[in-house]
Amino acid sequence: MDRLSSPPDANGHRAVSGSGRDSVIPRPDLFSLLSEAGRVAHVSAPPGCGKTVLLRSWIAEAGLSDRVAWVSVERIEHDPQAFWLSVAESLRRTRAGSPLVRDLTASPGLDSWTIVERLVDDLGPLGEPLWLVIDDLHELGSEDAIRQLAFLLQRGPGRLRFVLSTRRDLPLGLHRLRLEGEVTELRAEDLRFSAVESRALFERSGLRLSDSALKELVGTTEGWAAGLRLAALSMARHPDPERFASTFGGHERNVAEYLFAEVLQSQSDDVRRLLLRTSVLERVSGSLADHLTGSAGAEEVLSELEEAGAFVVALDAERVWFRYHHLFKDLLYLELRRTAPGEIAKLHRAAANWHAEFGHPVEAIRHAQAGEDWDFAAKLLVLNWFGLYLDGRQAVARQLIAAFPESKVAQDPELAALAAFNEWAEGSATDADRYLAIALRVSTAIPDDRKDRLEVALSVVRLSLATTRNDIDAVTKEVQRLTAPETRTAVDWHGNDLNALALTDIGIAQIWTGQLNAAEVQLERALVETRRVRRPVLEVQVLAHWALVALAWSLALSEQRALEAIEVAQAHGWERESSAAVAQLVIAVATLLRGRFEEAEQWLVQAELGIVPGAKPTIDLLDYGTRALLEFACGRHQKAMAAYRDYELGEQLVVSRHLVALRFRLDRLTMMTRLGRFDEVQQALDRMGQDLRDTAEMRMVAATLRLAQGKPDEALAAIAPVVDGPTPPDFLRGQIQALLLEASARAALGDGEAAADALERALDFAEPDGLLLPFLLVPLEELLERHRRSRTKHASLISEATNLSLGKSLSHAGVSQSPVADEPLSESELRVLRYLPTNLQAQEIASELFVSVNTVRTHMRHLYSKLDVHSRGEAVERARNMGLLSRSQVRH
Repeated sequence: MDRLSSPPDANGHRAVSGSGRDSVIPRPDLFSLLSEAGRVAHVSAPPGCGKTVLLRSWIAEAGLSDRVAWVSVERIEHDPQAFWLSVAESLRRTRAGSPLVRDLTASPGLDSWTIVERLVDDLGPLGEPLWLVIDDLHELGSEDAIRQLAFLLQRGPGRLRFVLSTRRDLPLGLHRLRLEGEVTELRAEDLRFSAVESRALFERSGLRLSDSALKELVGTTEGWAAGLRLAALSMARHPDPERFASTFGGHERNVAEYLFAEVLQSQSDDVRRLLLRTSVLERVSGSLADHLTGSAGAEEVLSELEEAGAFVVALDAERVWFRYHHLFKDLLYLELRRTAPGEIAKLHRAAANWHAEFGHPVEAIRHAQAGEDWDFAAKLLVLNWFGLYLDGRQAVARQLIAAFPESKVAQDPELAALAAFNEWAEGSATDADRYLAIALRVSTAIPDDRKDRLEVALSVVRLSLATTRNDIDAVTKEVQRLTAPETRTAVDWHGNDLNALALTDIGIAQIWTGQLNAAEVQLERALVETRRVRRPVLEVQVLAHWALVALAWSLALSEQRALEAIEVAQAHGWERESSAAVAQLVIAVATLLRGRFEEAEQWLVQAELGIVPGAKPTIDLLDYGTRALLEFACGRHQKAMAAYRDYELGEQLVVSRHLVALRFRLDRLTMMTRLGRFDEVQQALDRMGQDLRDTAEMRMVAATLRLAQGKPDEALAAIAPVVDGPTPPDFLRGQIQALLLEASARAALGDGEAAADALERALDFAEPDGLLLPFLLVPLEELLERHRRSRTKHASLISEATNLSLGKSLSHAGVSQSPVADEPLSESELRVLRYLPTNLQAQEIASELFVSVNTVRTHMRHLYSKLDVHSRGEAVERARNMGLLSRSQVRH
């Protein structure tokens, strides 16, 4: 054999003359089975049965290369995110998938369900058959990824076909598809080479065997493709192929031994040494191989081996990086362990140093760990962990930390600090505290040149925990520490990133403790900084919480910021991350306040998919409170009370009072009053201190209770300081709700003019954002009707508020619900549409909307065109049929 003579591919490539289509044995019967398969072709057989070559040759023969997405599962793949990202990328490279499948980027804590569900949505419009081939599926070691694949098999579009190649069956729920006749099975017995196919294989290797020798070989190997190829390779050089045929055989172990003897050992000493010493690597380049062998020229050797099909696979178009076939790599490593066991740790350490020098920290850390150079691994991880987190590689950082022995973590304060941060990121504050305590306990043993770096790491962990617990004092302390001049020069890896993190966390803490004006300024600065340092992970956090700030005074601005946060999150595949969940919660609240309950439910469900209960209590509280208010608004009172109970339990996990603590207590006691539980509400008020009873929220509770008890004079006395006195609400909904309580009290006292004035002020506040929920919380149907008849202003808003108070949830004003409109209605057109059921003329509508009459008429023309109608009456009827207007809206 020449220095680079080619061993056989375990699946059937030509052994001596190279690879190519001419070395593949045609298997038309199997090709037909694959082409005619239903939804799933399941190819399950032991290694070396020719699964991969069969599928590749079928694709070539059928001319499907541009309609097949091919995914090869990496060895022992435990990361569902990495697996599904590779699936999405492969689908995106096909002709049919390219215009449909959106790009995704790895992110911290990215839920792989997000990727799968997006694939289902993206591929829904698939107009032609598209095959997804997953090779080496048995290497998928993630139970989540397996469940997600089962989901995709069941829920994917009908034109998406699956070809699954595996060594063993996985729990994919194929039994359901089998009952429907949608599964084509190819097993080991189906893949066995027949005598005719085996003869063709040997003849293409230049071998002619007698019928008896061929029969013996086929019987011994049971048609196993790899065994036949190995036999062909050896017989090509054997002086007596017929005699060899009678001696070749055995089970997989014998084949493995033969592979060493006939393939590895027949290479030159230099090539064999290169293969053995680089078998410790997951991927190899010429430079890295030269470093491990102490020689030169490895790049040329690897390229020639790859061209010869010698179990070497190029990983990039430039052919810089290579990997060994998994089976071949295992065998090489076993031989290295047999011949030079003392070299393995040294090779891993040498690889770690090379990767560190050339800027591959993750691989450097993994090799240092494999070589048990724990100090070097820890040093590299400490220098790179924060960057990994901000780069969206949290899962990788978690794996690296987990690979250290617990005893090493307990002795190394820096590793303990990283373990604490990892537990915080995973939502386990208790375990984070435990590791933080370990770090502090052993910190005295750290050398002086690493003390500053340790202090920075500890401060980042404490800052993260303090933010989670809404501990504003602790947040302020750690931010001051991190932004101090002496800290900023302590280590070389934090700099601007830490500054951006500090600005973000202090702004978030200010929100949750109710310092909204300060948070508005702080988060604006944080946004500038996160964009300057190009950290989209932090940018999403800032935008989402900045949206939460604006929610207090402007629904439109709040939604604008939240949608921008979601857009950034979607660009990186982070829709199910907690920061994106905050943005989704904000939109849920905004739509709830506008009375669009179905839409609010959808946004809330989406947000809850990204929330890990207990991980970040402040977000939990916002979720529970919003859920409770939505359930109450929809009349589901038991579910509302259950959500409030969850909220009360969550409050125990935060240090400072939550931003919306008083608002949610207002909502809960308001609901209890509406349900007639007067004594319980009164007892709750009696248990409060005077300072709490004097807050705007608790005065509104008292006014609501007194009105329900038929005591409007006491209600008016309770609400007066809120409406025009020293304790106004600090949120828009509260201002409207307080004015409605005043209007109700004055109406009950017979002061109609004053009641109308209070109602008019409430409508003035509600009109710009279409804020309707307070009209459900404070029912004023009769007063609203009298107001509608006596005043022309706010006619559309009054109609919608009346509908809502009568229990009629508003539909989302969007064209997505339209069965006929070809283009969406603009926000301006939707505002004009709401006035069409009234008797207001164009001039009066213009006055209501503060625009010119020509603008109103232009919008009306566009409305008629988009709705395909010719009159105002037809437009109203069509809009009602489409759900854009409520059926009960009447003319005035």
